[in-house]
Amino acid sequence: MAVPVIAGMGTAQPPGASQDELWESFFSKHFTGRTRALAERIFANSGVNRRQAAVNPLLEDVSDWSTERRLRRYQVEALPLGKEAVGRALTAAGLDARDVGLFVVCSCTGYATPGLDILLARDLGMAPDTQRMFVGHMGCYAALPGLGAAGDFVTARQRPALLLCAELTSLHIQPATARLDTQQIVSHALFSDAAVAAVVIPGGRGYALREVTSVTDTSTADHMTWEVTDTGFRMGLSPQVPQVLSTHVRGLVDGLLARHGIRLTEVDGWAVHPGGPRILDVVERELALPPQALAASRATLEEHGNCSSPTVLLILDRLLRAAQPPDRVMILAFGPGLTLYAALLDRSA
Repeated sequence: MAVPVIAGMGTAQPPGASQDELWESFFSKHFTGRTRALAERIFANSGVNRRQAAVNPLLEDVSDWSTERRLRRYQVEALPLGKEAVGRALTAAGLDARDVGLFVVCSCTGYATPGLDILLARDLGMAPDTQRMFVGHMGCYAALPGLGAAGDFVTARQRPALLLCAELTSLHIQPATARLDTQQIVSHALFSDAAVAAVVIPGGRGYALREVTSVTDTSTADHMTWEVTDTGFRMGLSPQVPQVLSTHVRGLVDGLLARHGIRLTEVDGWAVHPGGPRILDVVERELALPPQALAASRATLEEHGNCSSPTVLLILDRLLRAAQPPDRVMILAFGPGLTLYAALLDRSA
């Protein structure tokens, strides 16, 4: 039976702005009092130089919008962004939308019924019998359970599957406040918008999906939250997150590699979710990685910020488009739970 293979990827991002411009023209006024000095330091040390936003705060301040208004705008902005990413992925894989047997959509930054899965299936001309799955509120690691579901479907049915991760974090800027709230400052300094799609097929050329695995430490469930409020979704991000990752990441990676008889040094491509510079530093230290191993993750953070669920797929796309693509890739992503997810890919002939 043919193994699931990532045969094509497509990315789409709205217009961007530099981190310095976002600070000087918007966030320096958004944070007031003693909060402003702390915010300036956090923005400067975020590892982000440029971010993309479907709703750019330099042009449109949504911070006092109601959640209803934000979610209506989500439908307007997410649909064309998702359509662009999916179209590019299908073209890269040489498939038509009607070939898709399962369409998985991951998004935690907006909701609508009918959802993106139905609207995109309609607009792209997918077959009426295309199965759909919507993954919501898993946050930054959602791409990996989504990819796992796509891979399982391809293995069981021997038909193509399509994964789309689409996030519009720009819709959830919180109201201005003089209260010292480090978690909100960090959130506003890091997050960005993107859509990335991946086509998974039974066998063929591309990157074979060998396994998706995870571990969740429920004792730290309060360390990362995404709460629905009257003014959008509010991020909760404990400074203890890197410490929790340091406890679990080595065991997760070692277990996955051991099941496939692979040594860590045989992994030549790393797509690690850049939740922030400290997250990457912890992963690099705990796995004893060489200095350049996380270069693609750091470059993605620098150029695109943290785009939540699409981010690891942006990094994977960067790796696969390199002049010398890796032979074996480890994908790592982290989010609420606290949950750590890992996936192992290797290049198929």
